[in-house]
Amino acid sequence: MAQGTVSSYDPVSGAGIILDDSGSDVPLAEDALEGSLFRMLRQGQRVNYDRIEIEGKALATRVRFGQDGR
Repeated sequence: MAQGTVSSYDPVSGAGIILDDSGSDVPLAEDALEGSLFRMLRQGQRVNYDRIEIEGKALATRVRFGQDGR
C-alpha cells in the first residue's frame, strides 16, 4: 500500500494524479475508484492506494481514505 496526496482530479473524465509520498506523480488507473467509498477526489486530500505497473508505467488503483482515517 502506498500513500500520497491528490494533486489533481477531473470528476468528468476520472483522470487524476496522486503525488506519492516519495515525490513522484502517479496517474490514476481507469478503475481507481471502483469499490471505493470515494465518488470523487479533491486536491490536497490524503489517500492510500495500491501501486501497479502496466507496460512499465506506474498507476494508482484501489484508492482508499488516507493514513489519518479521514
